[in-house]
Amino acid sequence: MSEQLAEIGRRLRAYRLGKNLTVTQIANAIGVSRAAVYRLEKGELVKIETLEKISELLDTSLPSLMGVGVEYYSNAIAFFERMRQLETDAVRVLGNFSPISFLLLSVEYMAHLRTMLIEAIPASQPDRPAAIGRIDKLLAILEERRTAARERHTPIVSIISAPDIERFLHAGLVGRFDLPPEVVRERRQEARREVERLAELLVHQPIGVQVGVVDDTPPAQTFQVFEEKDGAAVTLSPYRLGDHPNVTSGIALVTSTPEAVRLFKSTISEQWARAHKSEAGARILSAVLARVPK
Repeated sequence: MSEQLAEIGRRLRAYRLGKNLTVTQIANAIGVSRAAVYRLEKGELVKIETLEKISELLDTSLPSLMGVGVEYYSNAIAFFERMRQLETDAVRVLGNFSPISFLLLSVEYMAHLRTMLIEAIPASQPDRPAAIGRIDKLLAILEERRTAARERHTPIVSIISAPDIERFLHAGLVGRFDLPPEVVRERRQEARREVERLAELLVHQPIGVQVGVVDDTPPAQTFQVFEEKDGAAVTLSPYRLGDHPNVTSGIALVTSTPEAVRLFKSTISEQWARAHKSEAGARILSAVLARVPK
């Protein structure tokens, strides 16, 4: 089984989950057996005609499904599943995260994130239970990412922006603006606990974790570079998992083109060169904590 076919199978699974389709539904729609679809997702040989039918069903292009050029994801579930796959094979993850890398957040943050995502559901949402179901499916994928990174001790290089952290502290862990004042105060305290934990992490960094703090605001869109043994991939995401999270709108993309990888790695290297590390980075976060009212 070639790695290229395996990657097609992984992308197929990500797009399928994003469309909330089962293997049985895929099989029935394109006229093959369930076993055939399972084999496709495992990376076994497949006819181009079958891939064309699947790409049409999943509302994506054949080049995106095959990984030619750029993969586009208009669905957060599909995108985060693809990220989980990339992290599984990564020997190092480098990134500009806003405000904090999800892989570095506390265990307690998962419960806060669920609350924020449910709060962010518009009052006009026609089917709230279905929306909550999608949130729980997304959180399950995120939990898999956390577990795998912890078990594999995935090396992480993370750039943190002091202005992003300050905004995070002012907003608190909220999903919308119209919460009662007492709730907002408590959510700000929860945000402070995350930043205090991050400051401690800077001083006592676990093996494989490197965190740097920059004084200015980095690029607005989150991006990450997944380095693998035989290559690398870049992801750009509009989806936010911090204050006022967004997992419902925007287009994320994944690319392995050499030029994109080179440019984004260069951006990370430039930021890392001027970032404050260890105790110096912790002092910046402590200063931010000191000037933001509790």
